[in-house]
Parts: sequence; C-alpha cells; structure tokens
Amino acid sequence: MVDGKFICRLQYPHIWGRYELCQECFGGKDRDMQTVETCRGKNVTILAIESSCDETAVAVVRNGREVLSNIISSQIDLHTLYGGVVPEIASRKHIERIDQVIAEALKTADRKLKDMDAVAVTYGPGLVGALLGGVSAAKAISFASGLPLIGVHHIEGHISANYIENKELEPPFICLVASGGHSHLVNVLGYGDYRIIGRTRDDAAGEAFDKVARAIGLGYPGGPKIDRLSREGDPDAIPFPRAKIAENEYDFSFSGLKSAVLNYLNSCQMKGEPVCQADVAASFQKAVIDVLVEHSLHAVRKFGYDKFAIAGGVASNSSLRAAFEEACGRRNIRFYRPSPVLCTDNAAMIGAAGYYEYAKGVRSGYDLNAVPNLRL
Repeated sequence: MVDGKFICRLQYPHIWGRYELCQECFGGKDRDMQTVETCRGKNVTILAIESSCDETAVAVVRNGREVLSNIISSQIDLHTLYGGVVPEIASRKHIERIDQVIAEALKTADRKLKDMDAVAVTYGPGLVGALLGGVSAAKAISFASGLPLIGVHHIEGHISANYIENKELEPPFICLVASGGHSHLVNVLGYGDYRIIGRTRDDAAGEAFDKVARAIGLGYPGGPKIDRLSREGDPDAIPFPRAKIAENEYDFSFSGLKSAVLNYLNSCQMKGEPVCQADVAASFQKAVIDVLVEHSLHAVRKFGYDKFAIAGGVASNSSLRAAFEEACGRRNIRFYRPSPVLCTDNAAMIGAAGYYEYAKGVRSGYDLNAVPNLRL
C-alpha cells in the first residue's frame, strides 16, 4: 500500500519482490486479524527512526516486541539553557547526529542495513523541522537500499511502546497518552485501529507541568522536577481545582488548574506570605493525577474492558504510575505501563508500531512528508 492504496508492482518494484506479504498469513479474511503472526515464521526486523522533538533516536526492533538496540541522543541539556525546546536548534542537531545514531543502532544490534526488512519513521505530529530530519534520512535509506518505507504516527508509537515489555498485551484496551503536546484517551480496537474518545481542550498535561515548574522556579524540564520535589510536599496542602467538561465526560482541561496555581503564587506574593515549593508541586501534581485517573478508569468501565495502559512522557511520573496501579488493583483491571525510558520519545516504540503497519501491508511512497499536526 502507498497512502492507503494498493500499489502497482511495476511502479514500486523495490517494495515487492522479496518483501511481498504472503497471502496465507495476511491475505483475505485473515488480513484484519488482531494478533499478527510473523509471516511464514520469518523474523521481521525494522530499522526505526524518531525525531519529532528534541531526541534523535534510532532502534532496531524484531517482530514488533524485541528490541535489539535503542539509541537516543538527547538535546535536553542544550535546551535547558533556553527554558524549553528551541525548534530551530533541535532541527539542526538532528541533522548533525542522525547518521552517527543510525550507525550506532546497527552496531549495537549487531546488524547491517541488508539485514533489515523495512525502515519506519515518525512523520507527525511534532516540530516540522525536527520531523524532516528523520523523514529525509529514512527516505534516503529506503531509496538507496530498496527497503520498504513506513511512515508512523508518533502517538501510535507511544501506544505501541506497551507491546515491547508486555508480550501478552493485545487489543482491545484503553490507553492514556499523556505528554508535553498531547493528552488523549484512546480506545485501541486493534493494531493500528484507534478511536480517540477524550482529549485536552487546552493545555496538555505535560505542558501544564512545564509551565507550573517554571512559575515556581524549577525550570525546564518541568515534569521530572515536579515529580521529585512533590515527594517532599503535602499533596493536600492547597485545594487546587479539578476540571470537568460537560460536553464530553472523557475530555481534559488543565489551563484552569495552571491559572489557579499562578493566582495562588501571585496572592502569596502580594500578601507577603512564604511559598512552599514542595506543597505547590505536590498539590498541583495530585490535581492532575486525580483527573487523569478518574477519566481513564471511567472509560475502561464504560467500554467494558479489563485492560488499561499508559504512554507518553507524563506516564513516567512515579506518582501517576502508583496511583493507577492502586486504582486498577482495586477494580481488577490489568494495568500496563512501559519502562520510563520507553515513555519518553524513543525509536523502539516506532519500530513496534512500524512492524504492525508492515504486517498489514502498509507502505509509504517517496512523497512521504512531515505533517506537524497529523491526526491519529
């Protein structure tokens, strides 16, 4: 397939040939099966590239669940100087690092390019310049080697990170994707089959963490710093609000909570009262977690599932993970979460998602482009 259409063998001979999917495994009535078996017992190895923000990441993933290498070149120390990600700087650093990271991923996996079956790459959403660095590299590799090219949605990658360490996990289930740019509740109906049932109306959860961290003087990146500092504070010290959206019981809103924190800080300043950073951090964090847990498990109950997963950078928050573990345990819901390194941006998750796209016959053409506001 190219852009959702079955392709002509004469137009795209590099995609067919030895890469053609066997009809016995993936054709006819079995094409939409949820549990994808490796084609005729053949191991499928994906070279995956992720560059949607400020991490240049490359991984080698076999059969969607076995990570042979996962190399991440982070720019966090550089962007900390500016209090957040500077898109132009991020784009340039991807270009500088991408070739070395690809080489290191192949070396760590003890594989060569000829051992790959396809190259998968994040093409959106994200920073357009950053995305272009990875997409251009992936297209060049595909053109030079004849490997099939697979464009992967960044959010699909985050969801698929759960498959890597939870070999038994299969759809359907509800997944909360919470990061600096997204707060989505997703009904995962099958591999590559998603329905967004809830989303933020304003700030994403991770965005709210960064803004509040800046307001109380913690700096960037806000999420990990609030997570650490909140352990020293009282989560019930300040009664910050929990927003509910009347039109959609699964939607989120964090801008009001952020404003409440700013108003509290301004009020203390005007009154000359001291501000306990740890109490503010803990109370803010608890307000975010309460809403995420309540809406997520409400969705699990309403859809009749017994499986729930989290994904995205905010999913590495220790208090959030503990809250979900406790709440799911009380409701006999199986709770899945990736290791923290697989919650933040990485290429292993893109390799996992790319494998299931490959198995379904999805292929991208050389006109694949970066789509910064790509919808799931």
